[in-house]
Amino acid sequence: MLLYGAGGHAKVVMDCILSHNQEVGGIFDDKSELLSLNGFDVLGPYDPNYLAEQEIVISIGDNQLRKNVVKDIKHQFGKAIHSSAIVSDYAHVGEGSVIMHNTVLQSGAKVGKHCIINTSSSIDHSCIIEDFAHISPKVTLCDNVKVGKGTHIGAGATVIPRITIGKWCVIGAGAVITQNLPDYSFVVGVPGKVIRKTTE
Repeated sequence: MLLYGAGGHAKVVMDCILSHNQEVGGIFDDKSELLSLNGFDVLGPYDPNYLAEQEIVISIGDNQLRKNVVKDIKHQFGKAIHSSAIVSDYAHVGEGSVIMHNTVLQSGAKVGKHCIINTSSSIDHSCIIEDFAHISPKVTLCDNVKVGKGTHIGAGATVIPRITIGKWCVIGAGAVITQNLPDYSFVVGVPGKVIRKTTE
């Protein structure tokens, strides 16, 4: 498996890959001056011909940057799911997505492409998480929650059942979401309140 992005997020994605005794073939990064990360080679700018048969995961935590990079990648996209994660046989994880340590993904949950489901998150049954979203550590999504494209839900937030959150929203750490949220909402508090608009 190859990675694109040699920052801190890449270290955790590596752990997900290595937990299944898979190899990390190298890490592309257009800007990093590192030669290695956790003992694995940082290869410099993306090369579509390097180990072209291997899959790749975009190991960049920022949703917008991840989205920008994806369109230029020629390798096939893989998935990185940590061995400690509990993923139902009836859940779906899209290409390029990362499921971190001790996460629970229940039956009928659907995770889109190039998402991050971070450490110890709980995604209950029938939730839908659209492409490029980031669910931070210890987030709880109760049943039938929909999270829009590119939305970032902060650490420890809770979303009650049957809530729809729009695209490119930002939910503050520890917020409790009790009502539907329109696209581009920046939300904080208990209960969560929209304090301003975001942009993609």
